[in-house]
Amino acid sequence: EVLEVCLRHEIHAVNDIAGLADERYARAVADSGLPVFAMASFKEPGDAVGLAATREALTAVVNRCARLEIDEYVLDPAVGRWVPERTSEDDWELCRNFGSFSAFGRPVLAAISRKTFIGDLLGRAPEDRLAGTLALTMMLVTAGAAMVRSHDVGETADLLRVYEKMRQA
Repeated sequence: EVLEVCLRHEIHAVNDIAGLADERYARAVADSGLPVFAMASFKEPGDAVGLAATREALTAVVNRCARLEIDEYVLDPAVGRWVPERTSEDDWELCRNFGSFSAFGRPVLAAISRKTFIGDLLGRAPEDRLAGTLALTMMLVTAGAAMVRSHDVGETADLLRVYEKMRQA
């Protein structure tokens, strides 16, 4: 219902934290023709805990998109404390293996800005996690992240401009 209301307005993409698992929702997304950000999920948002489960959930997303003929989509590995059983180490494992998600042949989103696992490592509140967020963003972009979600847009844009300049050098 929320998606149907949103589609009446000028939106440019759909962010689905359920990995297109809801058939009615997935069909509405497909019919919209809009690009979709699809998170690794089974039954609850972000419930794919660990690398193997994340790969399995992303495989399901890729298969759903193929079946629904959704051509424009970005994979979101669901890094973050979405469910209680996920630990900081689970998130670090996903980040260390981020490059492996490029095997799906789709753009991958790095959505790690100010996340709890960064705070757990640094012992900092969300608003004080910029340095950790930028360091990890750099690593994930180097590993193949095609897009970055950020709370600190200016600082992240500066980081990416410097990164691109160095790649040209």
